[in-house]
Amino acid sequence: MTTHRKPNQLAKEKSPYLLQHAYNPVDWYPWGEEAFTKAKQEDKPIFLSIGYSTCHWCHVMERESFEDEEVAALLNEKFVAIKVDREERPDVDHIYMTVCQAMTGQGGWPLTIVMTPEKKPFFAGTYFPKSAKWGRPGVMDILRQLSEVWENDRGRIDRSVDHIYNTLAPQMARTAPGTLSRETFGKALELYKQQFDDNYGGFGEAPKFPTPHNLIFLLRHAKAAGETEALQMAETTLEHMHRGGIYDHVGFGFARYSVDQKWLVPHFEKMLYDNALLAYAYLEAYQATGKRDYARVARDIFTYVLRDMTDPDGGFYSAEDADSEGEEGKFYIWTPWEVRDVLGDELGQLYCEAYDITEHGNFEGRSIPNLIGTDLDAFARRRGMTVEELTQRLEEARQKLFARRKQRTHPGKDDKILTSWNGLMIAALAKGGLVLEEPAYLEAAERACEFIESKLRDANGRLLARYRDGEAAYLGYVDDYAFLIWGLTELYEAGQEPQHLKRALELADDLLRLFWDEENGGLFFYGSDGEQLIARPKEIYDGATPSGNGVAAYTFLRLFYLTGRSDLRDKAEHLLTSFAGSINQYPIGYSFSLLAMQLLLHPVRQVVIAGPRDDERTQAFLQETRSGYAPFTVTVLHDPTEELGSMAEVVRDKVMQGGEVTAYICENFACRAPITDREQFQAELEQTRA
Repeated sequence: MTTHRKPNQLAKEKSPYLLQHAYNPVDWYPWGEEAFTKAKQEDKPIFLSIGYSTCHWCHVMERESFEDEEVAALLNEKFVAIKVDREERPDVDHIYMTVCQAMTGQGGWPLTIVMTPEKKPFFAGTYFPKSAKWGRPGVMDILRQLSEVWENDRGRIDRSVDHIYNTLAPQMARTAPGTLSRETFGKALELYKQQFDDNYGGFGEAPKFPTPHNLIFLLRHAKAAGETEALQMAETTLEHMHRGGIYDHVGFGFARYSVDQKWLVPHFEKMLYDNALLAYAYLEAYQATGKRDYARVARDIFTYVLRDMTDPDGGFYSAEDADSEGEEGKFYIWTPWEVRDVLGDELGQLYCEAYDITEHGNFEGRSIPNLIGTDLDAFARRRGMTVEELTQRLEEARQKLFARRKQRTHPGKDDKILTSWNGLMIAALAKGGLVLEEPAYLEAAERACEFIESKLRDANGRLLARYRDGEAAYLGYVDDYAFLIWGLTELYEAGQEPQHLKRALELADDLLRLFWDEENGGLFFYGSDGEQLIARPKEIYDGATPSGNGVAAYTFLRLFYLTGRSDLRDKAEHLLTSFAGSINQYPIGYSFSLLAMQLLLHPVRQVVIAGPRDDERTQAFLQETRSGYAPFTVTVLHDPTEELGSMAEVVRDKVMQGGEVTAYICENFACRAPITDREQFQAELEQTRA
């Protein structure tokens, strides 16, 4: 950590990332008018650095350069320096990351931009050491060269700025219209097959990212089209990820990605969004296969999140760092001696052999616990044990190791609460509550919704993006709205509480009012009432998190089937056709849009249960809809005492028959005869299971 004691302008901020730099000798400013005004008045270029609190190379660049007095002196004299937390300002990050990728062919964090006081960039890169090494130029050389050009050849900069701005700004908002076709699903499957790793699962070469939305699509495509290869790719990936070191076998939860093919060595930071989406994917795999191991992984993820990542008031924190005590992964790795010291010789040897804890180590001389080379059935037989006995002993060992690990210096925690990522975790917990019949998960999802409603709205009801330390800030982005709507629809289907459906519809209307592109279709990244940057981008491509446009299209269609709001269906179709040219060209880059397209092109079944919520027969009918894997079914409870009909026209004519709880099954805009007999209802569901 820096020993510079005078705070800079970041000391007043709430972001953990910005506060990490508050005592750098660099005179950092947060993104805002004060910095831009200073740059204009002093005629200086802006040095913009974008990162996030759990970013390993951001920490490295801080230690090497931003804590260095020589670098700071040059920056302070010749530039105005601005720090941005990409998770607080994804709009700023998205624009300048696009610039970096266009200028250099690659991107990443820390993101380094040099730009004019008008926010127009003329230099871009990622991590740079203080002095040139590893074939990378040094920060000192870059700063001197750019400062000299700024002072002596402004025309060169102006030409560069104009070219970048005039070329990239229009492209960021561009759509690529096309036709929606089921053939796109087949093309996606072929591309997945080409990139699939038959040995360890996942797609492409190292580094490997979980991208659970790919797996959710494959599971659903297997269901819709009977494609066993799609199911096999999803299962192989889920199984190998859980075996690997990317999964924390001692404390649960997944790290951000693996640097190798086998999922062995993670980049150790844990992100809320990964764990939310992975829990959802494992739940779908459990539904699709009935294999209880998948349910166990989802439960363990929830254990981690509810234990370590939950604010006392119910919101969910953003991330945990990779580093502790200045070393990446130090919190998570073990030696055989450390294991035996906790467990004793016999249990310690058992654990070390099972989890690959060796004298040589598998990570910088120490070991990441993993099950990559361990077949627990064969291992148990060699040890003269049943699998159940082995599992019990290993769980005993895990609990003891977890207790010892708690005494280590913990990685830093980014405890800001983001609406978008909370929306993802609400969706996962709601699905977990439904699929695993666990009320505690539903309660946690409800509390998170209440947190957002009470702390992440402004005086006008506008959704805000970030909360920390008593302060909510930044007008919500497309992801905040789309992901929260997804969470609310999952929460509605899990608990059938009308207020969640009502709130989801309100947010959908706000999303369209503030973000919709009336001219070309699709949703802009930031709202019409937000800060107007050098571009107003639209994004459909899925990265580590799915795109706001893809999730919005998906949720609009779910809401259409839940309520009958045909305008939402029309908007979803318009959105998808606006981007269909891009989707059809490389569909596996747009897996969440594919999930939406499935709802548009595949038959979707609507089930309405008319009856009092508290009636045992009503609950029995609802329970029938929850068995098996039915991703193309939506269920609505029509309690005659509740005013659901005012927002859901699909239930208005679906009432109890003869005072009996009554079920209605509808598909392709046609409904079967009402059913009051549970066994008949069960039989018809099986016939039309979707």
